[in-house]
Amino acid sequence: MQTRDLVIDTADGPMAIFEATPDGAARGAVIVVQEAFGVNAHIRDVTTRFAAAGYHAVAPAYFHRAGGGAVEDYSDFSAIFPLFEGLTDDGILADTAATLDHLRAAGFADGQVGIVGFCFGGRVTFLASLEWALGAGVGFYGGGIATKGVLPFPALVERTAALQTPWLGLFGDQDGSIPVADVEHLREALGAASVDAAVVRYAEAEHGFHCDARDSYHEASAEDAWGRTLAWFDAHLD
Repeated sequence: MQTRDLVIDTADGPMAIFEATPDGAARGAVIVVQEAFGVNAHIRDVTTRFAAAGYHAVAPAYFHRAGGGAVEDYSDFSAIFPLFEGLTDDGILADTAATLDHLRAAGFADGQVGIVGFCFGGRVTFLASLEWALGAGVGFYGGGIATKGVLPFPALVERTAALQTPWLGLFGDQDGSIPVADVEHLREALGAASVDAAVVRYAEAEHGFHCDARDSYHEASAEDAWGRTLAWFDAHLD
């Protein structure tokens, strides 16, 4: 495996990317979308896990408009909100488009690209799946999809019929920020999608259950969700 930090151009200026590539030919590419805490040590670690699984994986730093940066202390919520300064859905799509261009230049067609995100990034995967026909999308505990969350972005559920990318949502029943009723509303709305779409709930999991750097980490749920993610990519990426 090889890793590197690089900078690419976006419509709103330069953006840092962490990239991890496997030894030998990649089986596809994966965009790893950060939590609200940025491209921190955990997100970099997750990116290398995808490379270990055979994917050309990249983690773009969406917070570049606010000067970049990441938060390592998961209890320091006050440090999060300044990082979102200047970031809108249009900006998220512009950054994702630039990341896709980077992967296209590396030889990957859109159908060979998966996108996975956590927390803030879970919603980003849904937004990107509305915009592009990628190979597959997976969102871990993405708030703000069924109803507007605490972050400054609108809900997306009313646009579900426009999904272009097969999308899998993974949620914890004990997540205080995403009520089960919202998850079930999303599940019902996904019935209008013309691509494969599914929702999985974990009865004992809280928000952030996949992050082994957080107190809310739930090993059994995390392992199952990781396996489902790889299976979803394996089933849908060209």
